[in-house]
Amino acid sequence: MFGQVSPTRGVGTGFVIDEEGHIVTNNHVITIDGDRQAQRITVTMDDGRQFRATVVGRDAPTDLAVLQIEADDLTPATLGSSTDLRVGEDVLAIGNALDLAGGPTVTRGVVSAKGRLIQEESVTIPDAIQTDASINPGNSGGPLVNDRGEVVGITTAVIRGQAEGIGLAISIDSAEPIVQELIDEGQVDRGFLGVSIVEITPSLAESFDLAVDQGLGLEDVQIGGPAGDAGLQSGDVIVAIAGDEVANSGDLFRLLTEHRAGETVAVEYYRGDTKDSTEVTLG
Repeated sequence: MFGQVSPTRGVGTGFVIDEEGHIVTNNHVITIDGDRQAQRITVTMDDGRQFRATVVGRDAPTDLAVLQIEADDLTPATLGSSTDLRVGEDVLAIGNALDLAGGPTVTRGVVSAKGRLIQEESVTIPDAIQTDASINPGNSGGPLVNDRGEVVGITTAVIRGQAEGIGLAISIDSAEPIVQELIDEGQVDRGFLGVSIVEITPSLAESFDLAVDQGLGLEDVQIGGPAGDAGLQSGDVIVAIAGDEVANSGDLFRLLTEHRAGETVAVEYYRGDTKDSTEVTLG
């Protein structure tokens, strides 16, 4: 305004995971203008103490980030297992909702569904948890905990406008290996196939007379890319990678996070009515 640069300010939530001061949050909490890292990050503890935080690593595709503070007397959160969650189980969402004065807020709900796929612009989060616990701006990056106080998810998005009372969280079992790699390496390296894809649905399968009604159809295969060098072609439908079923793009994203560049994996696919397999060395 009037020729002066006005800083962008954002708020969110995070939780301490070890005594070294590592804090897990959402990448979008510490990001401005889509991809630029915030210049200054201040962490306010629930006892009022404030610390400058440094960014250990961030992973835009999964909307995860790890910060670190230098502080004593930290009590790390207890991590649970999202795999053991049951639909209908009570959960609590803890966070800095709407940046209201007075400290953290807690809302209660149940696990509405598991295994949701979040896809929004450049973010792909497979195996997300859906809950009806009220989640508002400022909650992003906060813990979703079970009735034993164990963190089972990281709240990351709310579907607004088209639906009411739907909150989503990254499952802790999906997040843990990414968080650990961010701590160890500062970034996450994923395998690369060199293809553009379309998700196969029953209606698409019927329209194009495909042999399967789920999987990933290859719209384009990069010349000289890993998939192309392995003999995959446009029109093929991938149904499994490294023995794991591939039903949608979330499955592909998860498997390319688990299997890294230089690793050779078996890819099962349909070409017309014929099922075949090939070995692909990931880029």
